[in-house]
Amino acid sequence: MTGDGALRPALAAALAVAGLDPAEVVRVIRRALDEDLALGPDVTTNSTVPADSRTTGDVVPRTPGVLAGVPVAAAVFELVGGPDVEVDLRAGDGTAAEPGKPVLTVAGPTRALLTAERTALNLISHLSGIATLTRRWVDAVDGTDAAVRDTRKTTPGLRALEKYAVRCGGGVNHRMALGDAALVKDNHVAAAGGIRAAVDAVRAAAPGVTLEVECDTLDQVREAIAAGVELVLLDNFPLADTRTAVELVRGSGVRLEASGGLSLDRAHEVAATGVDYLAVGALTHSAPVLDLGFDLRG
Repeated sequence: MTGDGALRPALAAALAVAGLDPAEVVRVIRRALDEDLALGPDVTTNSTVPADSRTTGDVVPRTPGVLAGVPVAAAVFELVGGPDVEVDLRAGDGTAAEPGKPVLTVAGPTRALLTAERTALNLISHLSGIATLTRRWVDAVDGTDAAVRDTRKTTPGLRALEKYAVRCGGGVNHRMALGDAALVKDNHVAAAGGIRAAVDAVRAAAPGVTLEVECDTLDQVREAIAAGVELVLLDNFPLADTRTAVELVRGSGVRLEASGGLSLDRAHEVAATGVDYLAVGALTHSAPVLDLGFDLRG
């Protein structure tokens, strides 16, 4: 890294407005750059590019999709090049990526831009891939009242960025970590001795957190409702049982989340049952990257 390791106020503010912690973004980028520079500087670039060379380059989509991570990519170039690099965010996250239309322009020392290139593209391509896949799911449930929600099946170290990308695609976030909400699953039920016991234990230990219980059967749904939970996760429920569960919670204020065995071609019919959420781990663990490239001018 050739810069001073700090973001300028304008870009830090842009990240904060997007709901990202600039300090966390810097930590992620530093870890990624450390991987690239762990064995020494960029030998190829430093051998072929004169030290005083300056240029301008554009980050350009090769395929259509939804953007996420434009300011994150800009931060990579700033952190590598420091004050010698100027960035111009030309498209907003959550907007359409149009092939051939630049979304970010950077100008500065050629060596710095080329050293930063792969890390910047890795991040924006990954995040835009998540946003693009999320938008497909959101479009698939259009016309229903269901929201598409992510899970904790995220890449270690990238959760905040990946969940941000889900929001860029129109999805909503489930819990960010283990402490901001409780999700009682089958192993918790087994350890506690039943749904009621598990719910009571969580209520006693953390009375202020939102509490959700995973259910495998309609009888468990009934037990969870009786225990006073806020959310019920329907794990691999057949469509008919999902409709029955919707009737069971009607008027109770309990929300339902469908999970397991979901696919894009079935998303609308599951959402149309009346569930509140579709939990889709694939948004973060299986999204293909969106193809973006970095092109130097002239």
